[in-house]
Amino acid sequence: MKHLFAALAFLLFATPVLAADIKPLNLGKNTQVWFAEDHSVPIITLVASLPAGSAYDPADKPGLAAFTAALFDEGAGNLNSKAFQEAVANRAIRMRAGVERDYMTISVTTLSENLPEAMRLLQLALTKPRFDADAILRVRTQIIQGLAQGESDAPTVARRAFVKAFFNGHPYGHSSDGDAASIAAITAGDLRAFAKSHWVRGGLKLVIAGDITAPTATKVIGDAFKPVSAATPPPPPPIGRLGQPGTHVIPLPVPQASVIFGLPGIMRKDPEFIPGYVANYILGGGGFSSRLTEELRSKRGLTYGVSTSLSTYNRASVMLGSIATRANAVKQTVQVIRDTLANFATNGPTQQELDDAKTYLTGSFPLGFASNAGIASQLSGFQRQGLDIGYVTRRNALIQAVTLDDVRKVARHLYNPARMTVIVAGTAGDGRAAERPKPPVRPDAPAPGTPPVAAKPPVQPPVSP
Repeated sequence: MKHLFAALAFLLFATPVLAADIKPLNLGKNTQVWFAEDHSVPIITLVASLPAGSAYDPADKPGLAAFTAALFDEGAGNLNSKAFQEAVANRAIRMRAGVERDYMTISVTTLSENLPEAMRLLQLALTKPRFDADAILRVRTQIIQGLAQGESDAPTVARRAFVKAFFNGHPYGHSSDGDAASIAAITAGDLRAFAKSHWVRGGLKLVIAGDITAPTATKVIGDAFKPVSAATPPPPPPIGRLGQPGTHVIPLPVPQASVIFGLPGIMRKDPEFIPGYVANYILGGGGFSSRLTEELRSKRGLTYGVSTSLSTYNRASVMLGSIATRANAVKQTVQVIRDTLANFATNGPTQQELDDAKTYLTGSFPLGFASNAGIASQLSGFQRQGLDIGYVTRRNALIQAVTLDDVRKVARHLYNPARMTVIVAGTAGDGRAAERPKPPVRPDAPAPGTPPVAAKPPVQPPVSP
């Protein structure tokens, strides 16, 4: 069955869009555009990444980038929020925006015949956002309610505490959603100023894929982005020290603790990244086949699942893991994680583990290119990681070239448990759930029993490294 899957994956990998049809388009200096032509269905997807992620938040206004992005489709030009969203819905256009650490990402999917209208609305949103008072109030309430819900959610508490501890005062270290006080203090002027200085062409990375030719794509994109400011915002500051080794407990009265653990990772352009990526899959990225799952779930029943990832940003990289376990098993769970990392650092994987990892990582890669939306999402991810346009055709060969010695070498310096930062949300450290002081009631908080307003999901396209 494994060989059948690999053969099928090879056939998928040989499709033209992976092999030859990704081309650069010229949109001027400081703007990167990739194009993939596919006329199998009359659909076009565009993904634009702008230098407007949470790392650009002012120190006293965390959450500003995310707040601004949440208002992206809440009115522009002569269209208020209702009219703008009706214009999108009437043409079956899907338009979403969200932020990650370095970028604000906008995704637009449309039928080919509706592309002109989709581009008109995109241009309007980028160049003439309204930031009406009623839309600001509604979105502010959504964000604050989401933050309040997160205060009692163990995984959310652990994630927020981890980035704060791991990044040690760098802009990567605050929650991308900010906090209740900062969101309450952000003004319409702040939102307009951020959009003006960061919704720009300088540093823009753009992918367009689907039922369109290169000349048409060049004209459509050029016309849509021509009025957008060509300014380039200054980059976030360099990273200093990464990590706060040790175990840090955030008391939370829940029966199941959430544990986030991490180590300094490998930057995307480092030659050791691909061996590190393979190593991560074997250690904790491979689901039920990973070492950590074997040690924690299969052998000891400490958790249902554990996962790790090797995540890179423009200024830093982190090997990040997460697990949930019962309150009275936290100490044992953390110790097993440390022991497993130490063993992997010392001995590395077996040849069989390496072979299996290569089979999966190369065989599953083409599945992300099964649709125009998938193509645009994958290519946009590669752009944000700073890769060149030819990477997609080299990627599987790079993984196949990884040797056992390569993985053992990278594991020795990557998986040092003495350097690991561990955040536990949910236990006081002695196996008992601890009471947590209740936060003061904010003047703008909804009345008890008021149903929360659902916030818009952010756009964070998945990427296969």
